[in-house]
Amino acid sequence: MWRNLFNLFRKDTLFTQAMSESHQMLDIDLQMFEASVESLRRSNDGSIQVDLKGMDKEINRFERDVREKVLTHLAVSGPSDIASGLVLVSIVIDIERIGDYAKNIYDLACYHPERLHGGSMEEAVADVEARTTSLFREMVRAFRENDQEKAREIMTSYKGALSTDCEKIVERIVGGKAPDLSGGTGAAIALYVRYLKRIGGHSRNIVTSVVNPFPRIGYRYKKNKSSNF
Repeated sequence: MWRNLFNLFRKDTLFTQAMSESHQMLDIDLQMFEASVESLRRSNDGSIQVDLKGMDKEINRFERDVREKVLTHLAVSGPSDIASGLVLVSIVIDIERIGDYAKNIYDLACYHPERLHGGSMEEAVADVEARTTSLFREMVRAFRENDQEKAREIMTSYKGALSTDCEKIVERIVGGKAPDLSGGTGAAIALYVRYLKRIGGHSRNIVTSVVNPFPRIGYRYKKNKSSNF
């Protein structure tokens, strides 16, 4: 699906602009995410080095603009490009949601201004944090470069391990298996890994567009599966 969309973008001015804006949205998302994690996990006062509200407004503006450009293109070109337009509109929804989860992480930093440390869970928390960050960065590269091999690798690594490991942390905290954590810290850690899980999930959804037809965006890759889209 993405190969056809990628080629279409290169030929059509509106779609080229829309694609560029989706890339800018992802760049903003990554800055928001990394700054929010820094605030939550490495700052003792909940401070942040970026204008998170302004960046969020910019993402929302880009999302509306991408929708408008896709709609305008489809109104002119007719139904032949509907699938390509739907792919991009679907992708920017995931991009916008990642920005929302980055804001949620910063909210945690404000509610828990002391540096959030996982205590007995710290090694597991740091591991899923690092893997989510790596997955996010790799997704951005695969998306930009239409790298199908990297896209399949990302899809497999998220579903096979990261999601499960995030849930194990939550299960241990809720099940009372991390008694060294106070109620507030335990709740913050559980919420944090849930946000990481969702950011990983939306990253995976975005990257599925590189290898899957529109009906299978967000689902696992099926080799040799035929589609009219």
